[in-house]
This record gives sequence, structure tokens and C-alpha cells, in this order.
Amino acid sequence: MNDIAELKNFVVAHTRSQGLPPEHYDPLLARITDDGDGTPGSWVREWSAEGARLEAGGRPLDACVHYNMARFPFVDGAARQEALERCTAAFDTWRSDFPAVRRLDVDLAGGRVRCWTAGLDASDPKPLLVMTGGIVSVKEQWAPVLLQLAALGFAGVVTEMPGVGENTLVYEADSWQMFPAVLDAVGDRADTSRTYALALSFSGHLALRAALHDARISGVVGAGAPLHDFFTDTTWQRTVPRVTTDTLAHLTRTKPDEVYGLIREWALTPDELGALRVPVAHVTSLRDEIIPPGDARLLRKRVRGVRLLAHDDVHGSPSHFDQTRLWTLLSVLRMRGGYGEQRAVLTREFARLRYGGGKRG
Repeated sequence: MNDIAELKNFVVAHTRSQGLPPEHYDPLLARITDDGDGTPGSWVREWSAEGARLEAGGRPLDACVHYNMARFPFVDGAARQEALERCTAAFDTWRSDFPAVRRLDVDLAGGRVRCWTAGLDASDPKPLLVMTGGIVSVKEQWAPVLLQLAALGFAGVVTEMPGVGENTLVYEADSWQMFPAVLDAVGDRADTSRTYALALSFSGHLALRAALHDARISGVVGAGAPLHDFFTDTTWQRTVPRVTTDTLAHLTRTKPDEVYGLIREWALTPDELGALRVPVAHVTSLRDEIIPPGDARLLRKRVRGVRLLAHDDVHGSPSHFDQTRLWTLLSVLRMRGGYGEQRAVLTREFARLRYGGGKRG
């Protein structure tokens, strides 16, 4: 059973990223008293009840958001499994009004990677943007961005880390191979030789490793990614929030007291980071409770030409989400080149948010 105080604390970054204001989610969180498996007053029951209300009112995407929060941080029983299924079903209902958004299943030896896509076209293959979240966020959380990509000249794929949502793979040392597999699956309908990864949190680690092996990846934009110290610093690991440790154990199919020993060898070495030959941009939270500060320092020191944005915030920088969203998209466009007018608009908007309009971003 999860620690309710931790869930309430760490869910905020995800509620804000999906446009829920505090005046909406604060009363909902106040009604939650425990983490029972769908019992009254439980995490799953309260979030799911609000999702059902919104769904009945003809608001499937808003319902999807709440079902997503209900299954947070991972499926650990029947109630969260039902919440996940209702989340994906509600998203499917919403996207039925947007035929450009389509499902893609990539079957691998170890399981199935499910994705949402847009802009895949064999007659007009476009550069590809692959977007992934971290260890607690499902693809439906990010998939609405697919509707914006056509105007920026991209085809898009949004998917999940191994073990998250509908991805049935186990999170393992070679999980980075998921990226090449997805590129192989869409290579006849997108220009995968120009692939850019917008890989948040733990998926950023996988994307950087994939970029070392797959020349089709032309740039990686991340936020709050573990790189080296997270995997190796046993002192830091003792301070990591329980919800993170439990989630890692769930995704790797091991035990919380064993998971850090398992992932120790997954660290990207300084030499590997120095060997990256693609543009890298990264958002760092200066008060991150999950990712140690040494990882950002290593990125700055070893990755040539890296662009960094730092927020005085906790993991996920929930108070700076709008800035992060603009900066990460702008970073992808900088890597891609062209689209000067769109980049100028994003730069002005980022400067307004970051500096009150007084400086350029």
C-alpha cells in the first residue's frame, strides 16, 4: 500500500502538466484518506469517481486525466487496473474525433509496446518526434500534443516506458532497445533518419543510451533524467522517496530492497556521455528529491554543446510546467532547424514566462 502523503505530494507535477488547477484537485485530494483497493475514501475511488462524472458529462479527455491519476503511480491491484483500462478507453473515445491520432502496436520478443501516433504517411514521410514519459506517466498523459505536430512538420509517436501503462515489457538494462524497435516499425511512414526524442525523466536515460547506438536519433531533449549518480550513489538512494523505489521495483519485477543493486550497472559512464554526437537539451530541477545534483553536473561537464534550463523547483518542476513545455518544444525545433516563425513565437512566449518579457529566451 502506498504512502498517501507521498502520493499527494508527487501527483501535483502530473496534475499541473495536464491542466488541472489547484482549486480543482486540492478538494479532491482532501477527500482521500487511504490507499485501499477502490474502497470509499481511497485514492483510486475518489479520482475514478470524478473521472466517471466527467465521462458521463461528455468530457472524455478530462475523464482520461482523472482515471490516469487514479491508477497512479502503477497498477497494484484490481481497482488501479480498472482505472487504467478506463483511462485508455476514455482517451480512445476522445481521439475518435481526431482521426489523425492512431494506435500503433509494436510486438517484440519480450512483450508489446503500445503507442499513439500522428502524421505517419508513406507518400510524404516527415521527420519523427518520439515522446515518452517517466516511470509513473502513461502515454495518454502526453498524447494530445500529437495534434500540434503537423504544423511543425513532424510525424509523432507517443509511448511509455517498459512496464508502464500498456507497455508489457520488463524494465531492464537493455530497455533502450525499445526506441530502435519503434523506429523500425514506422520507418516506411516517417523519415526516421531525422528522429528526435522528447524523453522525460527516466526515459531520458534510455533515449541517451539509444542515441549512442542508433544513428537515426538526431537529438535528445529531456527533463529530470537519471544518468549516473542515481544508479550508483547508495547514500542518495536511501533518501529517494518510497514511491519512486516501489515503482522501480514494480517495473523491474524485483523487490524494493533489491532494486538499486539490480540497476547499479545501468549508469551512463562519463565516457559514454562524452561520446554522444547529437544535440542534447535538458531541464533540471535544483531541489529535485529523486535525481541527485551530480547527474546534472555530469551532463554539463561531459556532453558537448548541451543546452540546460534550471528551475528552482522539486522533481518535475511543477511550478514551471509552462516554461518547461515551451522550452523543450523550442529545443526540438532548434535541433531540427527551419520553422523560424514558429520558433520566434515560442521564444517570445518563453521569455514572457521566464523573465516577464524583459529578456530573450
